[in-house]
Amino acid sequence: MTVQHFTPEGMLQPVPYHHVAVGTGTKHVHVSGQVARQADGTPVAPGDLAGQVAQALRNTALGLAGAGASFTDVLRLTFYVTRWSPERIGDFMAGVEAVAEEIGLRLPMPPASLIGVEYLFEPDILVEVEATALLD
Repeated sequence: MTVQHFTPEGMLQPVPYHHVAVGTGTKHVHVSGQVARQADGTPVAPGDLAGQVAQALRNTALGLAGAGASFTDVLRLTFYVTRWSPERIGDFMAGVEAVAEEIGLRLPMPPASLIGVEYLFEPDILVEVEATALLD
């Protein structure tokens, strides 16, 4: 196995992600920030954080697959969410959970960061996802 995810005893739990990933492969895969857009640029789920998280993760899965990778190969995820507040975690996690099985994203997720930002590149975009993976 190229990537191993785990949470050592004594680290904060429960969280929806593992705290540590160890990779032993040599081929790095970096998927740029993915948003809730279809291939032709059509917005998906305007105004709906859960729907946008789900679509951004679907697009991330497509990027990984294009490189011969999957979420099992992901070392780290980074989420950027506009106008973040802790009250939005339910909607955020609903989006993750709605699509996890479909895209092969095991829960808890790989190590992840959720970074609140004021604005992304278009006003309707609520979330952007980046992934780093490692293959043999």
